[in-house]
Amino acid sequence: MVAKVPSNATFHDKEKPQEVRKANIIAARAVSDAIRTSLGPKGMDKMIKTARGQIIISNDGHTILKQMAILHPVARMLVEVSAAQDTEAGDGTTSVVILTGALLGASERLLNKGLHPTIIAESFQKAAKRSVEILLEMSHKISLDDKEDLIRAASTSLSSKIVSQFSRFLAPLAVNSVLQVADRDSKSVDLNDIRLIKKIGGTIDDTETVDGVVLTQKVVKSAGGPTRIEKARVGLVQFQISPPKPDTENNIVVSDYRQMDKILKEERSYLLNICKKIKKAKCNVLLIQKSILRDAVNELALHFLSKLGIMVIKDIEREEIEFLSKSLGCKPISDIELFTEDRLGAVDLVEEVESDGSRIVKMTGVKSHNAKPTVSVIIRGANQMILDETERSLHDALCVIRCLVKERGLIAGGGAPEIEVSRRLTKESRSMDGVEAFIWQEFAQALEVIPTTLAENAGLNSIKVVTELRSRHEAGEVNEGISVRRSGTANTYDEHILQPVLVSTSSITLASECVKSILRIDDITFSR
Repeated sequence: MVAKVPSNATFHDKEKPQEVRKANIIAARAVSDAIRTSLGPKGMDKMIKTARGQIIISNDGHTILKQMAILHPVARMLVEVSAAQDTEAGDGTTSVVILTGALLGASERLLNKGLHPTIIAESFQKAAKRSVEILLEMSHKISLDDKEDLIRAASTSLSSKIVSQFSRFLAPLAVNSVLQVADRDSKSVDLNDIRLIKKIGGTIDDTETVDGVVLTQKVVKSAGGPTRIEKARVGLVQFQISPPKPDTENNIVVSDYRQMDKILKEERSYLLNICKKIKKAKCNVLLIQKSILRDAVNELALHFLSKLGIMVIKDIEREEIEFLSKSLGCKPISDIELFTEDRLGAVDLVEEVESDGSRIVKMTGVKSHNAKPTVSVIIRGANQMILDETERSLHDALCVIRCLVKERGLIAGGGAPEIEVSRRLTKESRSMDGVEAFIWQEFAQALEVIPTTLAENAGLNSIKVVTELRSRHEAGEVNEGISVRRSGTANTYDEHILQPVLVSTSSITLASECVKSILRIDDITFSR
């Protein structure tokens, strides 16, 4: 007798979704464990060799994950979470991934108890929402005029990077740059207005901000033109100052030397005409965009321009045009007929300066009325790796200040907010009924991964430290966190270990959203 297999046998098969979830959680946690050691001031750096053979040394969570070759689609979601945190807050890219890993661990324990994944995910999101409220309650409001607090927040961000010993000097630099380009009333800062220029040579101490514009291109000196001009009128051109060329490869055969002379004469008068029009518009500094099809400017034109006393800087990259026209207040000019005085930018001084073995052009004292305030920062360092890492660290510090412009609140760092939120959630979960109480407790426990990891990376006894923190918080000391300088617990707010509240709130929200999307996957199929 053969038993008839019911047609919905596949539906009875509950094993597969469980296996898929388990595999997904394992894959995602593997990523978060890989990056876990780089959290905090005592965190380690990762060395990454890219496919092109370039070597990157970094401590920034997003940079590490972006470069890792991750094949598993769910593990890729963690890379996207850190990217989201990078665009939203700019700092805390490592902690958001570690948090996601911890929440996935918690959800695995809950799944093993037989709870339904959707219920877990939804309760996690409720708990996350509540955590954000608690964090906002805890935060200390600040104003942008209080520079001390801003500098402390920036140096906390820099403390976990290679450049931490220079944070005294880089933190104020970051704060001043952001405040120069920020609108006091608006809630956001466009970090594209701050241009980071990397130059090898010198040490990190030589990093400086220039109020104005810095060009890495050199002044063209072959024709003996000026290299320093006061009261400059800057023109930004996108056309070529060289004789026109046929589009296709045509050869013109000249049989007669009179024709030859005529051609040269034509060329000469064509160029002279252009140069005179430029001079007529009172322009004395000319920035020329890089050109692929033909020379952007040829020797004869340079000769004319230098006779007219016009300074020439060529090979301006296409992506620099927008920044230059914004900060100098000059409009890009695409045709000689449009070269008029109202399209020029006015600058007090343009000069080429020698600094640590390389030449740069500085433009200071922008006078144009339609110019936006922008800042150029010249980053100095001994080798390319240090330069890249300094640039990333400075970017994180700038983002921290941008967060404070967006959401003007600071909270203590060093794991203090996580412990406090965890304590409050545990307390609130006791008054709930049903499954949710369970889930909130697990969520609260998962938050403790941040202080635990901080303690482990600093070589402290994590169990001892975290339990001590819990008892301190229970006694009402809200700002108690891990101070690595003291190698123990301390009031991190008084120790000036501060972070913007936006970093913590966005990392908890993003982590719980990511866990929700991972838990809702119950099968992976591959399309052809």
